Amino acid sequence: MPKNAPETPSLIGAEYEVEVGPVAHGGHCIARTEEGRVLFVRHALPGERVVARVTEGDETSRFLRADAVAVLDASKDRIPAPCPYAGPGRCGGCDWQHAKPGAQRRLKGEVIAEQLRRLAGLTPEEAGWDGTVVPAEGDKLPAGEVPQWRTRVQYAVDASGRAGLRRHRSHEVEPIDHCMIAAEGVSELGVEKREWPGMASVEAIAATGSQDRQVVLTPRPGARLPLVELDKPVSVLRVEEKDGGVHRVHGRPFVRERADDRTYRVGNGGFWQVHPKAADTLVRAVMQGLLPRKGDTALDLYCGVGLFAGALADRVGDKGAVLGIESGKRAVEDARHNLQGFDRVRIEQGKVDQVLPRTGITDVDLIVLDPPRAGAGKQVVRHLAALGARRIAYVACDPAALARDLAYFHEAGYKPRTLRAFDLFPMTHHVECVAILEPVKKDA
Repeated sequence: MPKNAPETPSLIGAEYEVEVGPVAHGGHCIARTEEGRVLFVRHALPGERVVARVTEGDETSRFLRADAVAVLDASKDRIPAPCPYAGPGRCGGCDWQHAKPGAQRRLKGEVIAEQLRRLAGLTPEEAGWDGTVVPAEGDKLPAGEVPQWRTRVQYAVDASGRAGLRRHRSHEVEPIDHCMIAAEGVSELGVEKREWPGMASVEAIAATGSQDRQVVLTPRPGARLPLVELDKPVSVLRVEEKDGGVHRVHGRPFVRERADDRTYRVGNGGFWQVHPKAADTLVRAVMQGLLPRKGDTALDLYCGVGLFAGALADRVGDKGAVLGIESGKRAVEDARHNLQGFDRVRIEQGKVDQVLPRTGITDVDLIVLDPPRAGAGKQVVRHLAALGARRIAYVACDPAALARDLAYFHEAGYKPRTLRAFDLFPMTHHVECVAILEPVKKDA
């Protein structure tokens, strides 16, 4: 832009009275102004009439982001937000505190259905899905009650050293005294009660199935670690400024998680499902969908510390074989440790699209893939389809990525047999899906 060119007028702070339309992927609803501008409105529900205040966008923006700052005509699904930190301009951790629990699940179901239709060209029936989003065991609570499910909470730290959570789409910190969705094991550490001078963030981890507690500290450049004295025994890790690596300060460098009657070591703050019921729920859904047989060969892609590889190994027996592929070095070390009792399990380190072709594998009976939020992508999907697996289980944390990959699988000759959706992130817009795919039968 030339130096003297006029700036495009910002619309931040502008207010519009709008009718709220359908829910959209990302924790907001769609509305239009009288002039036809598209608004993505948070803190609203479909069918409401609200005053929406713009938080992002200008005269040239394709759409504007906004918060509902006044509700003129409320939905029957609206409740007062249980959390005192929820609302316009406040904590960005939750999206649906203002909606009844059942309504939250319906909204997530509408998002899944819309993504399937738009990106995969599938109706719920064609995807083998009954349209429901199932709560985790123990999470079906009355309106106004919040499940304490988050076993890993990353607190941001403001300039004064106080812990809080980020505001929506912002680096600003909302100081809090307590996070309502934090698991009891996280809350009892008391991270919010003390100051964290020189820290950029503090991640608190409370393992499921053991009493292991851990904090991972990320210092600001040049800062020294504080003496960590919390309300419960805890191990401490530090994120190094130079390489981003995670190193032990004191205590164990790992926590012990429990799922499918096995114990899994998860080191250096590595990935594990956040909801305490999630690992068992997902293993059950995957194994019920795949129905492994003794002697099967199987792949576990993006395998993390080996959750699905362990479940598969248990079920395919001594004559079967399982190959896991994972890019994270520490996760691979943990997976090899966790699965050392299985002679016919091998874990390879590297990106799936690079390692899988090098294995020389040309056929396999079963595949599990649990890719990152971006999905697996066309190249990986085509390679997997060429292996001729009897069934493929796709575990997805993002319905848009799942739908895109289902379209690629369709092109490659696979279709969904069943799809199940689980509300493993209550109060947020996130949802977990498990799709079971099988080859399309060719006409004789």
